[in-house]
Amino acid sequence: MDIDELIDNFAFFENWEEKYQYVIDLGRKLEPLEACYKTDEWKVKGCQSQVWLVPTFAPNSIHFCGDSDAILVKGIIAIVLMIYNDKSAEEIKSIDVAKIFAKLGLEENLTPSRRNGMMSMVEKIRQYADGATRAD
Repeated sequence: MDIDELIDNFAFFENWEEKYQYVIDLGRKLEPLEACYKTDEWKVKGCQSQVWLVPTFAPNSIHFCGDSDAILVKGIIAIVLMIYNDKSAEEIKSIDVAKIFAKLGLEENLTPSRRNGMMSMVEKIRQYADGATRAD
């Protein structure tokens, strides 16, 4: 699913409770992360729940896998990965994620701690992209 389809899906729902359930459903579809990656090395700091993001670098793209111990957060990870997965480091750094989150209604409907955690995930992905750019 691409971002436009995700935005369309969110627009279909009439209230936040339906969107909330959709986010949880997205989290249930997220591939579980292998236990060997659930370490401090891959942990995202700044999240209330435990969150792990693992990048895989290809010549022109970065693929991310992620997981959490909280079902709603797993859904947020799924959304973040839909936005950033399999893009080049330059594409990742140029994405206006605030605009996408606003279209999805995430900014105003998540608790401050969930929003902070979501932005911590975005920052971690951008750090990986920065590292990939410097490695080139």
